[in-house]
This record gives sequence, structure tokens and C-alpha cells, in this order.
Amino acid sequence: MSIRASVSFGRSMSKPSRKTRATAEARTKECHSYKPLRKEFRRGGFNYRQIARERDIALYEQVWTGCVEPSPAYEVIRIRRREGFQIGGKFVDPAEVYPPSELWGANGFTFADHNKAWESFLRCCWKNQQ
Repeated sequence: MSIRASVSFGRSMSKPSRKTRATAEARTKECHSYKPLRKEFRRGGFNYRQIARERDIALYEQVWTGCVEPSPAYEVIRIRRREGFQIGGKFVDPAEVYPPSELWGANGFTFADHNKAWESFLRCCWKNQQ
């Protein structure tokens, strides 16, 4: 019950407990803050633009940069996460990533038809909630 509801019904509320600050020692692997997947990017001669996202499912428009009048394709993906790692003396932060090509068909799907892409996106979102 909210504070406003409690007051309007004349009920007293106990004093809320004091919150404690999270510390680095309390952090676990599962609590990483992942750098979010970019909403727009270029890769392999294509421009990608995020159209929709629901939790770990995203719908991207894909346009080939080598064509004067390109027809867009659409990709529905399950966003992956990778842990941070050390390379050349520098630490690369944990981040969300696009699924690799070897996982296409399981974690990524390409559609030429905009409506079929949306149907797949909604179906994946529904399955992801189960």
C-alpha cells in the first residue's frame, strides 16, 4: 500500500528501514553493469538501426551501404552479454553484444518483410517472458 493510500485511510505506517549503500565488495558476477548495445552502428557494409527493444530481444533495420536505393532487411536478435576482460594491459568493460553469425537461426533471424519481422519480434518477446 502506498503512503498516500495509508494516510487517506487514516492508517499509521511504520518508519521505513534505512537503506544501505551498495559497495564493491557486495558485487557479484551477475550484478555487472553492462554497456548497452548501440542503437545505431555500422558493420560489414551495413547500417543498423534499432527499431524496438523489449528486455533482451531487439528488432533492427539493416540497410546495405553499397546500394543507391537499398531495400531494408530486418533482424530480430536475442541480445547477448559478455564479461569484461583484460587485453594489452587495458580492461574492456562488460557489454551487451549482437549475436555472432554462428548463432544465427537460434539467437538471430533476418527478414525481408517488415511485418514478418515484427511478428517474430513479438513472438520472441512472448517466449522470453515465459
